[in-house]
Amino acid sequence: MIKKSILSAKFFLTVVIVSLSLGSCLKVDKCPYLENNNVATANEIANIQTFLTNNNITNAIQHSSGVFYVVNNAGTGATTSSLCSSIYINYSIYNISSSTAFDSNNTTSGVAFTLGNLIDGVKKIVPLIKAGGSVTIFIPPSLGYGSQELKDGNGNVILPADSYLKFEMNLLTVQ
Repeated sequence: MIKKSILSAKFFLTVVIVSLSLGSCLKVDKCPYLENNNVATANEIANIQTFLTNNNITNAIQHSSGVFYVVNNAGTGATTSSLCSSIYINYSIYNISSSTAFDSNNTTSGVAFTLGNLIDGVKKIVPLIKAGGSVTIFIPPSLGYGSQELKDGNGNVILPADSYLKFEMNLLTVQ
């Protein structure tokens, strides 16, 4: 009976060790964000092109998504490799129809975001620069906030629905 208990204990211990070993080899990527294929409409792209022309912005590059961007500084640090990367940025976001900044953060340490939590237009462009870089992004409504209006804490609309955005960003660090 004692021999049977010892064999059962050894078997149980072996199963536990093998399970733990295999479990550590089968790590599951816990990144909840998925890349999407959202693209701007032809009309949205034309509207951004008109804005760029009217404002003499000749060096903007069109991304396949329909977002336009200007790399002001490519940076030399770490790259943003995934939607689960933590990025520290300084930024200002403008409604391009009024040229009014409705949100910004320009502190020394920046503000932390997980790339996957940001609007599609930003998620598409940030991986194109490295830490230390800066970029200006022109985002159509379908890759920004869409038909959603943004309100401040008092209920005042700070960004109307279907707004086109200009996002000025400095990528400070990537983790």
